[in-house]
Amino acid sequence: MLGCHFGRLFQVSVAGGSYQEGLTSVVQGTPPGILLSDQEVYGDLLLRKPGADELSSPRKEPDLPIIYTGLNAADTIEGAGNANHTNGTPITILIPNLDRHFVHVKQYQDTNRTPRPGHASYASFIKYGPDDDAIGAGFFSGRYTATIVAAGAIAKKVLKQSGINVFAYVKEIAGARCPDVPYDAAFEYTQRYKCMRQDLDPFYQTLYARRRLHMGMRFLEKARVFAEVENEIDSIRASATRMTAQQIRSNYAVHEVVNAPDIEAAQAMLDACNRVSATGDSAGGVVEVVVTGVPVGLGEPVFNKLDGDLGRMLSIGAVKGIEIGAGFAVKDLTGSQDNDQMRVKDGKVVFDTNNAGGITGGLSTGQDIVVRLAVKGTPTIDKPQHTIDKYTMKNTQLAAITRRDPTIVARVWPVAEAYTAMVILDHLMMHHGYQSLRKV
Repeated sequence: MLGCHFGRLFQVSVAGGSYQEGLTSVVQGTPPGILLSDQEVYGDLLLRKPGADELSSPRKEPDLPIIYTGLNAADTIEGAGNANHTNGTPITILIPNLDRHFVHVKQYQDTNRTPRPGHASYASFIKYGPDDDAIGAGFFSGRYTATIVAAGAIAKKVLKQSGINVFAYVKEIAGARCPDVPYDAAFEYTQRYKCMRQDLDPFYQTLYARRRLHMGMRFLEKARVFAEVENEIDSIRASATRMTAQQIRSNYAVHEVVNAPDIEAAQAMLDACNRVSATGDSAGGVVEVVVTGVPVGLGEPVFNKLDGDLGRMLSIGAVKGIEIGAGFAVKDLTGSQDNDQMRVKDGKVVFDTNNAGGITGGLSTGQDIVVRLAVKGTPTIDKPQHTIDKYTMKNTQLAAITRRDPTIVARVWPVAEAYTAMVILDHLMMHHGYQSLRKV
């Protein structure tokens, strides 16, 4: 498999599968001197993990990470204060599969003869043959996106220290759409939503807040805790702090399930999705990603334009379309309507509009970068479907599957946020290198 590597200066290689021992991200190019912890990485992973709410799959993977390499194991000299700082070497993040039981494996063994429509299972079988990792869809499962979120957590931290923020949210589900919200307000909303999710996540509170897992532990000590957690998943989940929807809205000013920066719109999305799910079907939607604080000039034409590299987010499973700024709406605009006219105000260049989404000619303009992803409905549905037996090549019918995500949209936004951060950091590093040489 040759497509598991990303980047030029900020590089990420991923491996693993849905029912292998786990997943791995190897990150190269992170500058030294950045304090990093498992807890920080998990703070992002918990946003996309399954089993967290009524819109996600019932699989109970806690998605707990272990940073295995790339950090100083202790202060480099006594009193240096640089333990757990990045040291410039490759960072390896392990995410073991803990909710992996034979009963689930057997379910896939019983159905793997018949590819699920909308999944990669037919094409991957033809490409890789009978040894294709088909248990739980293997590397084609949405589970692999945990590797992107883990790497993106590092990228976001580096970008934040450079004055750049990357955040994402749900724009639309099942036809219910969030109205446009000022990006500063949307950013504050997403931060409150993430805080709410951490405060109410039982694994975050049981393992990290209470220091059952911490960075002072060696790998084997953490692995011992993971082995214990594998047998405690249900009890830890049962220990979660329970808050009503109204309490969450009152305490955090966010919706309890959908990360959309308008509570009424978020509820409309949830209701619309539930109506679709009640019929046994699934819903699609739109995720919006915004990047603020980007300097002018990021991008490397011709083949590595910034918007072109952002378009690589089609690599995220279930994403079938991407637009920057006004996107497909430009087909109905004239040039004069679409152009973002500029002027000088208080010695700075400002734009009247942002139809370009912060990118022209493949280069950032200094405006907010705005990207939207079209996400299809979950292929696994509670309806019988026509398919084939991939061994006998006979027509057959796929039985309805009830263990499923009613929509993937509510779990894709943290993946899009992470992937965007990886792209922006890779380009920021190239930009600074180019500008430094230009000045020389």
